[in-house]
Amino acid sequence: MSEDFAMADDFEFEPIPGLPSRPPAGEQVLWQGSPAWRSLAARAFHLRKVAVYFAVLVVVCAYTLLSGGGKSAGITAWSLLWLPLLGVAAGAVLSVMAWLSARSTIYTITSRRIVIRYGMALPMTLNLPFKQLESAGLHGHADGTGDIAVKLVRGQRVAYLIMWPHVRPWRFTRAEPMLRSVPEAARVAQILAQAIAPQEAVMVDRSVAGSATGKPPVRLPGRQPEVLA
Repeated sequence: MSEDFAMADDFEFEPIPGLPSRPPAGEQVLWQGSPAWRSLAARAFHLRKVAVYFAVLVVVCAYTLLSGGGKSAGITAWSLLWLPLLGVAAGAVLSVMAWLSARSTIYTITSRRIVIRYGMALPMTLNLPFKQLESAGLHGHADGTGDIAVKLVRGQRVAYLIMWPHVRPWRFTRAEPMLRSVPEAARVAQILAQAIAPQEAVMVDRSVAGSATGKPPVRLPGRQPEVLA
């Protein structure tokens, strides 16, 4: 791993929140932000899917008990009480984890790089100079948030498990760092695209499937974009 692509966990005294040191001369901070925790909970921690799972489980168990006969609705309700309670507890845990993850994460876009500061228990920083990026893509969500993933040039790698949830799902062999559940993602993608356009290193595109506005994809100078699924 190259020196300008290194991780660090020694930023207890951050001169600028989210950055382990002051940017060198000529480098400007263009944008900083954190994940929207509700969007992060729904999409990274799968809160909605867990809620649906427990709801279906309650219905199936209730049907099984009632169809078997011999038990009244009241007894069945008491028998199933532990399931919704377990579901609420699981949802609460996932929500707290999403909130802590969002609170401990700061995404930074400068005129030269992307910086991801993350980690609830062990804070770390990932520097991604534009020259290390092969391509980038934006997947927007209906609530206005979105995920901006970047593919690294060959020879540069990050650890999927260490970076989660700030990586593109299911990309294990070549993990792709991702600014996840970013508010006003389309505007942030434009900022990133304008920052990297002079270097003609990457291209940021809005996927048609993920666009909540129905507007045509934003196309900017650079390499052919990868549209996220």
